[in-house]
Amino acid sequence: MTLLKFLTNKAFIKHLLYAFAGIIGLFIITFLILKAYTHHGQALPVPDFTGLTMEEVHEKAKEAKLRIEVIDSVFNNNKPRGTVIEQNPEPDFKVKKNRRIFVVINAFNPENVKMPNIVGVSHRQAEAVLKNIGLEIGRLIHVPDIAINNVLKQKFNGDEIEEGTLIPKGSKIDLVLGMGLSNQTTQVPDLGHYTLNNAKNRIIRSALNIGAIIYDESIIDGTDSTEAKVWRQYPSFRENKRIRLGSTIDLWLSVDSVILYPEEFLNTDTINIIE
Repeated sequence: MTLLKFLTNKAFIKHLLYAFAGIIGLFIITFLILKAYTHHGQALPVPDFTGLTMEEVHEKAKEAKLRIEVIDSVFNNNKPRGTVIEQNPEPDFKVKKNRRIFVVINAFNPENVKMPNIVGVSHRQAEAVLKNIGLEIGRLIHVPDIAINNVLKQKFNGDEIEEGTLIPKGSKIDLVLGMGLSNQTTQVPDLGHYTLNNAKNRIIRSALNIGAIIYDESIIDGTDSTEAKVWRQYPSFRENKRIRLGSTIDLWLSVDSVILYPEEFLNTDTINIIE
């Protein structure tokens, strides 16, 4: 039988069509299985798990048909213990069913760190050392001493603390600093529109202490307190206004734009009246 007769043979053509149909059918079945397995077109927004306990998280995840995996725990004294403080993917991100959501929870107990020896170093060096191991500077106590702005004593909860002592991470360490043999002063910093964290850093760098922190009624939750900015301070800022080292500065914070930027709203009101 010649090749041409073989290719035009009815039996060959019949089997070829069967094979072609089988391939198409297999392709369709595979596509449908993959579509069902990957839940094609069924992406849903991720719920917000932040601030919830693990029991609440698992209950909410079960309703949304998602899986939860804890990848880390850190200690944040400003957040409720045992609750979620971070998640990935973030809330409202579209995912498919059975997607694993990674969360970081706030530990019930803080991690302990060893107290370093910062006696004898400068104020700035002490700040860097403490920050590097997760500790914070508390009060700055200035006393007459020839070693200007050097650490004379390190204190924790009012008592001197020795090198190597285990204390909770995030603790505040008070520093006794030399201020020379006379009453030295420093310029009052301008803290207007600073966040609380930035204002604290500026105050400490100026060898001053943080006094009262007053939030107005616009602060409702933790997010507001983080984003709040200074709209008033005491002592107030004035060019060449100086106060003694170690003095305290009180701060008033708000997220209300009218309070933070009154001149902008005053100008707007004036324009509206003219119009």
